[in-house]
Parts: sequence; C-alpha cells; structure tokens
Amino acid sequence: MLKLFRTISLALKSLLLHKLRSGLTMLGIVFGVFSVIAMLAIGEGASKQAQQQVLSLGATNIIVRSVKPPDDPSANQSSGGGRSSMVPLRYGLTRQDYKILADTIPNLTGKGLVPVRELIMEVRHDEHVTNARVVGCTADYLEMNHLGMASERFLSDRDCTDMANVAVLAQETAQTLFPINNPIGESIQIGARAYRVIGVTQSRTASAAVGGSLSGQDFNKDVYIPLPTLQARLTAGDIFAKFSSGNFNLESVVYNQITLQVKSLDDVVRTAEVVRETMERTHATKKDYAVVVPLELLKQAEQLRNIFNIVLGSIAGISLLVGGIGIMNIMLATVTERTREIGIRRALGARRRDIIWQFITETIVLSGTGGLVGMIMGVMTPVVFSAAKSILVKYVLDASSASSEMGKMFLGMEPTIAVWSLPVAFGFSVFTGLVFGVYPANAAAKLDPIEALRHS
Repeated sequence: MLKLFRTISLALKSLLLHKLRSGLTMLGIVFGVFSVIAMLAIGEGASKQAQQQVLSLGATNIIVRSVKPPDDPSANQSSGGGRSSMVPLRYGLTRQDYKILADTIPNLTGKGLVPVRELIMEVRHDEHVTNARVVGCTADYLEMNHLGMASERFLSDRDCTDMANVAVLAQETAQTLFPINNPIGESIQIGARAYRVIGVTQSRTASAAVGGSLSGQDFNKDVYIPLPTLQARLTAGDIFAKFSSGNFNLESVVYNQITLQVKSLDDVVRTAEVVRETMERTHATKKDYAVVVPLELLKQAEQLRNIFNIVLGSIAGISLLVGGIGIMNIMLATVTERTREIGIRRALGARRRDIIWQFITETIVLSGTGGLVGMIMGVMTPVVFSAAKSILVKYVLDASSASSEMGKMFLGMEPTIAVWSLPVAFGFSVFTGLVFGVYPANAAAKLDPIEALRHS
C-alpha cells in the first residue's frame, strides 16, 4: 500500500512539473467523457419525450382512424381541377364499423368505444376569431385521452343525450377567444349557432406524428362539443363542405376516430389483431382506415432508444479514443525527456516493472482526473441545455419557429442523465489511459541503464 502511494505521489509530481502540457493532454479525455454523458443524456431525453407522447395516447388503447384515400381519377372534376362539388367523397369509419366493433371485440372496459368526429372550423367570440379543431365526442373522451380540466367541467352524458349547445375550450383556444375575460358561461359561435362555454381543459403536449402513424394532434387548439350536436347541426347527413386551394369539395365521414380501451395490457396486441381483421373485412375494397396501437409504438420507441444510445455512445467514444492517442503521444515524448531520470532509477535498483508501473500510473492519473472533470461537466448538461433553450427563446427563435413542430419538440425535450453512463464513461476513460500508456511504459522500461545515464 505504501509503495502504491509513493508511486501515485511520484506520478502527480511528474505531471505537475508540466502543468500546461498535462492540462492540454487531459482535455481530450475531459471532452470525450463529457460528450459520452451529454449525448446519452440528450438521447435519453428525446426517447423519454417520445415515450411520454405514446403513453399519452393510452397504453391500453387501440385507435382506429379514418384515412382519406387518394382522389379517384375517374371522378368528375370541377373547373378548378378538384373533385366535383356535387359528388361527396365518402370514406372512413361508419356506423356499421362502430356496431361491429362494439359487438365483436372482447376484453373492453366499461367505456367500450369512444367515437369522434373532427372538423376544422372558424370559431369566434365578438371580434376574436380562430380556426380550431371542433371535436364532436362523448363524456369518455376526457379520460381516454388523458386530458385534465383547468376549470369547471367536461361534457356529460346528459349533454350528448340532449344534443346541448355547449362547448369545452382547450387552453390555447380559450386564451385566443377570451384574452381577458373568464370564458365560463360566455357564448362562442361555431357556424351559424351559439354555444355556451362550460369548461376549459388543461394544456397538454401535442401527440404530433407519434410513430409516424398519427397526424398532428394539438389538443391545446380544440373545441369540444357533444357528438350528436355536431352531427345534427354542423354536418348535413355526415357531409361537410371543404374549401381548399380554391376548390369546393364535399366529404362524407361519419367518424374520424374510434378509440377502444382494453382491460389488460396483456390483451392489447391480441385484441389489436382482431380489430385489424374485422376492419379488413368491412373495408376490403378501400384502405381508408388506420389502426394505431400505442403499446406497439412504445415498444418501437424503446428499441429506437437502445439503437440511439449505441450510435451516440459510439460516436462519443471516438473522441475518447482520440484523447487516448494524445496521451500516448505525450507519454512517448516524456520518456525521451526523462531518459536520464529512468537511468538513475535503474542504477539505484528499480526494476523494469517498477518503471512500467510508474509510467502507467501517470497515464491513469492523467486519464482518471480528466474523467472526473468530464463527469462533472456531463452532469451539468441538463442545466446548460435549459439555459441554452431560454436564450434561444428570448433572442433567437421567433413565435412561428417556437410554435412549429420541430420547435415544440426541441423546447419540450429535457436531457436526462443516464446514471449508468457515469461509471461507464469514467471507467472507459481510465481504461483508455491504461491501454495507451502501456506502450510508452514499455519503451521506458526497455531503456539500457548505462545508455540512459549517458543521456544529457
């Protein structure tokens, strides 16, 4: 133990004789360890964000969505090049689909199936106007989509039975239409009718493009009304007129989405296969639906995280390798400089293995100190990332950039330090120093003592 202490003490003294050189040599290891921890933290944060988005859809949910098929080239075309305004495009989920799924799919919770109809419409209150996603739904929609109430209540079964003219506003929609006043009890206009506001939902992260299977869903810009109310007052026989790119189109859609909730996680995948087979039979001639299983997307996200960590860790590991080469280079130069010192130690009785241990100890001390500094810097990654986001939001990103999908993804991501990455990065730094220190140590031990003493 005393011998080890003396060896370490001697190594520290030798390194401190050339502080600047030792510090610069150590930088390769410092930034190598830092990059390993930081890149894994960012990868872990991105993966965690993706998993949270998937979980927000409900791990026991199975989502069936209507998908608009490509325009039929044989259909009549209007003068503007679009579909004939008199021929509605019929696609998506129907009442028959709802009935068949309700009657044939086992293992569902008491909520059963939650149907949804969505329309993009102009919503106004006095001079305040916004384009919102008007969602016709039932009372179970709130819990199915993990939404919370900021004030008052959500739609009730009674509202749906009575086809009441009531509405629940999402957080951002409420702020746009009522920048000053409390919206509860006030009226908003959708189409030709007025709707009384009965509640406001809490802000929630968008589940945009999760797994590439769902289109963007920003729950903060919604208006929720009873499904029977929407079907009776905003659509004519499920037909809705759309204006896009100068064309007037008619679309006939009964439901945009039907969400099924399974009792147990163990039954989700099996039930999803039954749903796919059922939908395949009822939509054999037209693929105008998509079945999304959040649990499957979650497993994919976990697999992607593992791949992501391996790729990022490998890239960051290269910088550690470069740092190790720098250590070997400096130690070889040190051997040349200290040839006379090595000769004196050998003349005084030091064996070859003592010289080897001396130089290996120096490289380990050098790489270990760099590893510790790199670990401290790596642990600070979430703080630095948060400060960088604040600066970008304040001085660089404008409102449109911050509200874009990429902007929201960046601003919503929080790096998460993977605890296992700390000992791994530090251990790899020490191992790198050990590996790249062996050759210089060997070169020092092989010096002839007599020749070394003659060296001036």
